[in-house]
Amino acid sequence: MLKMTKPRIRYVCNSCGTVLTRWEGRCPSCKEWGSLEEEILQKHKTHVRHYAGKQQRDVVRLKDIEITNEQRLTIPGDSEIQRVLGGGIVPGSLILIGGQPGIGKSTLMLQMACNLPHKVLYISGEESESQIKLRASRVAKACDECLILCETNMEQVIHHAGELSPDLLFVDSIQTAYSSSVDAIAGSVTQIRTCAAQLQSFARKTNTPVFIIGHITKEGNLAGPKLLEHIVDVVLQFEGDRHYIYRILRTTKNRYGSTDEIGIYEMESNGLRPVANPSELLISPVEESLSGTSIGCTLEGARPLLIETQALVSPSVYGQPQRSCTGYDTRRLNMLLAVLEKRCHLYFGQHDVFLNMAGGLKIMDPAIDLAIVAALISSLNDIPVDKKICFAGEVGLSGEIRTVNRIEQRILEAERLGFEQIVVSQYQKKNITDYKSIEVRKIGKVTELVDLFFT
Repeated sequence: MLKMTKPRIRYVCNSCGTVLTRWEGRCPSCKEWGSLEEEILQKHKTHVRHYAGKQQRDVVRLKDIEITNEQRLTIPGDSEIQRVLGGGIVPGSLILIGGQPGIGKSTLMLQMACNLPHKVLYISGEESESQIKLRASRVAKACDECLILCETNMEQVIHHAGELSPDLLFVDSIQTAYSSSVDAIAGSVTQIRTCAAQLQSFARKTNTPVFIIGHITKEGNLAGPKLLEHIVDVVLQFEGDRHYIYRILRTTKNRYGSTDEIGIYEMESNGLRPVANPSELLISPVEESLSGTSIGCTLEGARPLLIETQALVSPSVYGQPQRSCTGYDTRRLNMLLAVLEKRCHLYFGQHDVFLNMAGGLKIMDPAIDLAIVAALISSLNDIPVDKKICFAGEVGLSGEIRTVNRIEQRILEAERLGFEQIVVSQYQKKNITDYKSIEVRKIGKVTELVDLFFT
């Protein structure tokens, strides 16, 4: 009588990757509720023994290792993603790009696949050939080197990729792919990890770069186990508001370059257009100065941006004054209002306050504080701030203007865009050199800002 063996089951946390032998309602490592998913291990495993002296690599001294410059694949017509990747695509690398549904991940990847002067294989598990053709005709020129395969079985994908030998491989998306060697549904922890491992093995053996599109959870994290982010070499986050035209491509992990670079795109009817100079687009073209607006110099990664901050302060009609922010932290706004009331005796208690960052960007840089304070005071007193003045400084609880990092880059960006003055903290480094066409004004307290521009 044939005896059936019971398959082994374990539970994997999709937040931190912790493996447990029994199910629990809460993960003991990351304390997340309901994050454990069942994983059925393979019923039959082939154990491969590695004997000493067989297929071993030689031990080398660190000083004897020679560093060679890897030849990266350039991306013509898209300097933004080339900057984010650290100068190009490294052969044999595994790159994961994630983002919200409808943000433009597939559009960006298909646009890049069609514009590359290389043989490209684009795998789609979410769209048909006709849908991909319609999108490609809208976002890119005719491309004879881009091959399309609508397939979700990973073994078939690897088989076709091995026969065609493409220069690049795109997989859209990892959540729709499945492997026949694993008894689990597509999108589960086991399938995502197995498919990613197969793609990694293919990329390393053939020296082919592989781009993987991944979904994100409602918390904004990449869906699937954390192990997926450990397997890949580069993790890109494509973010933005679908109601605005700007998108930001941000690096959260990069084994071949810096994680401080970002790329900015503009969503148009014919696809995503790289924005080489975003500061000019984030500043209103209106020449006359209006009350409630000021220009702040912020950093997105290592890239200085000049952005227009807009504030509206009006008497409250209702009993409870409103505090509303778009693109900025509301708690930070309440702190700045409290500082102005305490240190400058400017009372916002009976006023509604609305704050907006132009362009739909979300700013977390504390250096924007000084520009926000200037916009609030300008709107309260109905006194406009000169459009040729920008601000870069953090405001402390005692009303002092604190120093910010990379002040030289901010000043050079303001000078390049034609600003005449920039207001910074007087506690910045004393060796800030004189600039040719911009005046650097230093202040130490918020009260000095009021005396300088609003009296």
